[in-house]
Amino acid sequence: MNVAVAAGPGTSGVLRPEGQGSRTVADLAAAVRELETGAGTPRWVWADTREVYPALLREGVWLGRCHDLALTEGLLLGYEGRHGEPRSARAAHARLHGLPVPEEHPGPQARQATLFDEEAPPPDADLVAEVHADQLRRIEALPEPGRFRLLVAAESAGALVAAEMAHEGMPWRRDAHDELLTDLLGPRPVHGMRPAKLQALADELARAFGGPFNPDSPQQIVKAFKSAGLSVTSTRAREIKEVDHPGVAPLLAYKELARIHSFHGWTWADQWVRENRFRPEYVVAGVVSGRWATNGGGALQIPKVMRRVVVADEGWTLVVADAAQLEPRVLAAMAGDRGLAAAAGQIDLYQALARAFGGERDHAKIALLSAMYGGTSGDAPKLLAVMRQRFPRAYRFVEDAARAGEEGRLVRSWLGRTSPPPSARWRELVSGPEGARAARDWGRFTRNFVVQATAAEWALAFMAVLRGLLPPPAALVFFQHDEVMVHCPAELGQEVVEAVGRAAEEATGLLFGDTPVRFPMHAVAVRCYADAK
Repeated sequence: MNVAVAAGPGTSGVLRPEGQGSRTVADLAAAVRELETGAGTPRWVWADTREVYPALLREGVWLGRCHDLALTEGLLLGYEGRHGEPRSARAAHARLHGLPVPEEHPGPQARQATLFDEEAPPPDADLVAEVHADQLRRIEALPEPGRFRLLVAAESAGALVAAEMAHEGMPWRRDAHDELLTDLLGPRPVHGMRPAKLQALADELARAFGGPFNPDSPQQIVKAFKSAGLSVTSTRAREIKEVDHPGVAPLLAYKELARIHSFHGWTWADQWVRENRFRPEYVVAGVVSGRWATNGGGALQIPKVMRRVVVADEGWTLVVADAAQLEPRVLAAMAGDRGLAAAAGQIDLYQALARAFGGERDHAKIALLSAMYGGTSGDAPKLLAVMRQRFPRAYRFVEDAARAGEEGRLVRSWLGRTSPPPSARWRELVSGPEGARAARDWGRFTRNFVVQATAAEWALAFMAVLRGLLPPPAALVFFQHDEVMVHCPAELGQEVVEAVGRAAEEATGLLFGDTPVRFPMHAVAVRCYADAK
């Protein structure tokens, strides 16, 4: 049963079960809980998960499934070649009726309209229901509606997971974090000052270059090397390491510690860590390939050194799992290449392929990554020639995607997520003297898009299945491309590890049906995140 939902002023809202009229409820959370725990399994249909679900979670209401109109509209607009158009429910309703389309609000719309915001717009479950019906009609008109329905379901489930992870938070020990920062940087400085160890490195740099300069300024660093008779074009570590100068070592050390201080230091913790929980704002499909992003907090870029402060609660454990060689396995399943699929049935895909590449595992890895990312340097051309001969369907699959991009055409993932069209500027370049290079660059993007976007779909399906298999009170608390973390009571650790394996198998079957390709998830129960790797 589909139930349209719209949040109202205070704790109120409007519900419209499919085939029935709208009814206003004084306590939306209580009404939703009653339907969720009653007979049947409702699918909650709302304008944007971020507008309603966080407030429901605060009231202890956890839901099974939903249909997110904004995420679905984004997928449909992309499929129709209309990337960039506003995807909100009100924008979709306006397009449906030929009305002026309202602009998209920047950032999460939850900031403009929340369940307990007295200034929230009036509830409009009828609008939600009408847009939902139109989206279902558009999906059914697609060449492969079944796949697209799965994409919509997975994307919407991802929105539930994102809200739940922000609500639960990843365990983050503030005392351990402070101890680590003090050890790396020195005591917490007063606002506007450098930590002691950073300042010591800055002083060492000043002595090495014969005068004061700001090590946080790339321009001054390049200028300092130039004054020393050394030519560098940037401050990238890879380039700086090649320079012979006494300032190189302290500069690299400074850059590494300054990055920790800026992105995961005390000020960061003040903003993002509450009650020993790291609570980032995940952005579902924040990247065009369907990968997630974060609206601040840097949850997708946690340095390895910081993993030691991610510690399970007393009597609890962290189950950390990551997919092995996810994108090559996705390519094998999509392309239907028997040879590559057979190798992808093994735990170590690259080792299984080594024989085809002269017995060298690294050569197999280079060949596959070059095929997916368009690599042409070093041994790549020679190894790609082997791949073209031994695994022709897989090679042709990514080559066809690259050719489509070079010609300015759209490509799609396995379930139907569509690549954005090239810009007007790209079309100008293609018609000019730099045309061949511009075409190749866009071809590299579309070559990888079909694989990366499908890998993102597999990860969404995996999380959606795992979420349903987890025994209460276990909960997903972290996700990063091909890695997940579950926080659970210690006695449930092995059960969760087994659930991870089952979820991987079910997600593979949902996307690819009966395939010899395996998607192994290495899962381990640990007290501290640092012990998982």
